[in-house]
Amino acid sequence: MSQIQIVFLVLVFVATFAVALWLLVRTTGNLASQRLKRVLGGVKEQETSVPEQWLNRVARATKPLAKLSLPDDGYESSSLRRRFMNAGIRNAAAPIAFFGLKTVLALSLPMLAFIGLTLAQSELRGVVLLLALLVASAIGYYLPNYALSKAITRRKREIFENFPDALDLMTVCMEAGLGTEAALNKVAEDMVHKSPTLSEELRLVNLELRAGSPRDRALRNLAIRTGVEEVESFVAMIIQADRFGTSIAQSLRVHSETVRTLRRQKAEEAAAKIPLKLLFPLIFCIFPALMLVIIGPAVIQMLRVVVPAMGGGNGGQ
Repeated sequence: MSQIQIVFLVLVFVATFAVALWLLVRTTGNLASQRLKRVLGGVKEQETSVPEQWLNRVARATKPLAKLSLPDDGYESSSLRRRFMNAGIRNAAAPIAFFGLKTVLALSLPMLAFIGLTLAQSELRGVVLLLALLVASAIGYYLPNYALSKAITRRKREIFENFPDALDLMTVCMEAGLGTEAALNKVAEDMVHKSPTLSEELRLVNLELRAGSPRDRALRNLAIRTGVEEVESFVAMIIQADRFGTSIAQSLRVHSETVRTLRRQKAEEAAAKIPLKLLFPLIFCIFPALMLVIIGPAVIQMLRVVVPAMGGGNGGQ
């Protein structure tokens, strides 16, 4: 390694350390002073989860860069806001952190890729190098979208898997004589240990009802926040049963059985996909090693016997 490369690596290390130290000081802040301000200001201190704390820190650190890609208006009615709700992200700093990360990753990944290719003395030049940097920039720009999609999928799956149990519990409560609001409140209290996500959504419905929101609007907001088809059909069923005066408990029992059957069918579908998913690892990873272990010693023994015999025969001729 030449002296120029050593100096370049030292400069990269110093710059990376300085940026990391600046981000640490910028995002950490003085927690004691912040708490003192909340106490002196008479604001009730609320416990925030670790993801929300990191979200606020990322938003503060990337706020100047977020302005490059943050839309000026229309966020309240955009599909991105609904995606944040489906992912369970209700923090006001979420769009700033999201677009800030997109900008930072879109700018930093090509720089890191260029530095890595330079240190590796890659032969990429011209259009090929530019294409590689563009691919790295596209990966950095769409990586937050992929993370958001995975969070939405994970949250929807949790709600779908626990929703039949919540329906059964709500059916029991309503058959015992409770009203719809009281049954929802009871289900939210009892489901907090098994599914905190579903319990939180039902608790928000109760809060909207207590604030004076109509029942149909509160239930439709539940369907919008979750984004699960079974919850949407449940909301439509409750609204229709309430409008036409039919038995909500009987409708809940039928709907619970339907959702439970659908959950079992999806589990069977996932189990049926396992052989196909195992096919490629078996062919490309396990079978070659297995054939090498089984046939390898026989091939080595055959070569030990055949090659000297062929060499002896040639020498005799």
